[in-house]
Amino acid sequence: MKKTLIALATAAIAFTGVSGSAVADGERFVLVSHAPDSDSWWNTIKNGLALAGEQVGAEVEYRNPPTGDIADMARIIEQTAASNPDGIITTLADPDVLSGPIQNAVAKGVPVIIINSGTPEQAADVGALMYVGQPEYDAGLAAGQRAKRDGVGSFLCVNHVVSNPVVGERCRGFADGLGVDLGTSMIDSGQDPAEIKNKVKAYLLANPDTEAVLTLGPTSADPTIQALQEMGKAGDIYFGTFDLGTEIVKAIKDGTIQWGIDQQPFLQAYLPVIVLANYQRYGVLPGNNINSGPGFITKDALAKVEEFAGEYR
Repeated sequence: MKKTLIALATAAIAFTGVSGSAVADGERFVLVSHAPDSDSWWNTIKNGLALAGEQVGAEVEYRNPPTGDIADMARIIEQTAASNPDGIITTLADPDVLSGPIQNAVAKGVPVIIINSGTPEQAADVGALMYVGQPEYDAGLAAGQRAKRDGVGSFLCVNHVVSNPVVGERCRGFADGLGVDLGTSMIDSGQDPAEIKNKVKAYLLANPDTEAVLTLGPTSADPTIQALQEMGKAGDIYFGTFDLGTEIVKAIKDGTIQWGIDQQPFLQAYLPVIVLANYQRYGVLPGNNINSGPGFITKDALAKVEEFAGEYR
């Protein structure tokens, strides 16, 4: 992994000095995500995409369904493929809905890289070149094992994207890491901040012996922080979260959150552009998928994260 990242970074730096004639007309790469406009976590993805495009001299575009509707995302992938880009970078949030459009793009000769949601196996099934992301179950398992070592035996998983079954693997992995059944510990919180806050409060009031809370990103973490503050539980109940954001970093710093799992979304957008540019220009491709995470961020390692939270971290 380290050698792969060094090689790709070197390639990116080299591209910045390439003349216009070597770049030809410049490729066009389109990233299609499943995220709604309201999900600020994806700003880091957009920044990684833009920086990579600038460094390799390629045109890049970010597209997404405004409300997070997967059927709408499928149509966007179809429209993108019809425009004949030099590569598509996309998430596989729901294989049942998205596999067909992605396979059709591959059949048209458009190179595809799967990022973020999905698995390496699913990426191979749809004909993608590779997968760049975090193995979600494994990340959840590692988090659960860490929490178990810290004495946790029960938890609430606040899932704001139940429509994305791969993300739910984080909750299942966490339960397995603790050695407990997931059962009713995972709630469908929705994405409205007020609704999330109220659902977290209701669950904790109905289940006062809950020892830990696990959130799956800033969308669910930020309202959960508010819920715990209003209940007087901030800093008293064990709290871990996936992904990073401004409020999450603040909560790690003040002790409300014990750790955040960083899947390094910057790399999930940045590296595929580098890979596709090399693939289109020279026919070279890394020999394996790339795991961008997980890594645990605690208050002892916040300096660089805090500096770039919400931008590159």
